Amino acid sequence: MVKLIHTLADHGDDVNCCAFSSSLLATCSLDKTIRLYSLSDFTEVAYSPLKFHTYAVHCCCFSPSGQTLASCSTDGTTVLWSTQNGQTLAVMAQPSGSPVRVCRFSPDSTCLVSGAADGTVILWNAQSYKLHRCGSVEDGSLVACAFSPDGNLFVTGSSCGDLTVWDDKMRCLHNEKAHDLGMTCCDFSSQPVSDGEQGLQCFRLASCGQDCQTKIWVVSFSHILGFKLKYKSVLSGHSAPVLTCAFSHNGQMLVSGSVDKSVIVYDINTENILHTLTQHTRYVTTCAFAPNILLLATGSMDKTVNIWQFDLETLGQARSTEGQLKQFAEDWSEDDVSTWLCAQDLKDLVGVFKMNNIDGRELLNLTKESLADDLKIESLGLRSKVLRKIEELRTKVKTLSSEIPDEFICPITRELMQDPVIASV
Repeated sequence: MVKLIHTLADHGDDVNCCAFSSSLLATCSLDKTIRLYSLSDFTEVAYSPLKFHTYAVHCCCFSPSGQTLASCSTDGTTVLWSTQNGQTLAVMAQPSGSPVRVCRFSPDSTCLVSGAADGTVILWNAQSYKLHRCGSVEDGSLVACAFSPDGNLFVTGSSCGDLTVWDDKMRCLHNEKAHDLGMTCCDFSSQPVSDGEQGLQCFRLASCGQDCQTKIWVVSFSHILGFKLKYKSVLSGHSAPVLTCAFSHNGQMLVSGSVDKSVIVYDINTENILHTLTQHTRYVTTCAFAPNILLLATGSMDKTVNIWQFDLETLGQARSTEGQLKQFAEDWSEDDVSTWLCAQDLKDLVGVFKMNNIDGRELLNLTKESLADDLKIESLGLRSKVLRKIEELRTKVKTLSSEIPDEFICPITRELMQDPVIASV
């Protein structure tokens, strides 16, 4: 289940983009401003709104560390801001003076890409704020950009529908028509996938466009074996141009927003629709998942940003087809435990659990003594709440286990069989 928990309505015009860091939500608008909100209570921070741009702000994004925010505008500039105090760190002008439509940090925060309406692509040094390399596409405005999680390449999309792949030296590796009527957005999944190609690291790439389609691609690249882009599938559901798409932090869900005013959440493994959200009254222009908690932000031309919260049932639905039975808590990673803590309104304990490397198996074995003596949780009420939630989780695990027919369980390991075979007698 997904629930609308907050609506932000501070912008005076269309919301063009939204982005999360681990503690903040940033939004930008045609009203020339960028606004920042705390994720603890969704109140606007003291130094917000950020004002510098003289025309519409098209895009905003955080550096991976969350210490810097970038914004770009029709005024031809990309501005870097400190998220500590809202101070301007740098103003980087597009050499051609063309409106800047999109900007993205590299995964290691060393570079920033800006794409402009005249098709120019600039790779900036994010430490010195100097132009590092530049390139351009043949046709159309640049409207989309995404770095691969390993930072070896990035992808740009144009208003003419071209998907272009660049390496970290700004060499064009590939170009093809991805969307007939123009591309609008693209995003990489952070989780690698297997494509049967030994030695190649593969990642899913999602792209969407004016052709009402969201496409899934598999991208692989190594300096030895080269680059490969393979079209995988198209996701159905929208009845009008798709303007935005984004993967969840764990790579198991993909969300898209459309001119049809709807937001669709997909299970990326089965490509089934998990949820269709219809709260916005005008085109949905942007969407983003939070990195560490089950939150989704969607922005629209109705001037609002909606904040949605997912429950663990949705998380379980999106993971159940992985073949690893991740809905069983004993299989959870440390990040899964952090996600569970946030969903139980216990996010203040995330740091303590991380520091002590509490994964799913350790979580289920916690006792009141270990909470007090090992994790140093002093509050009796807080310890009691954690124990209550863990006991509820243990009950759910037992229920889930009992629902699996015994013939589906390996008689030796007692784990769910993924590819069973019958041996001949």
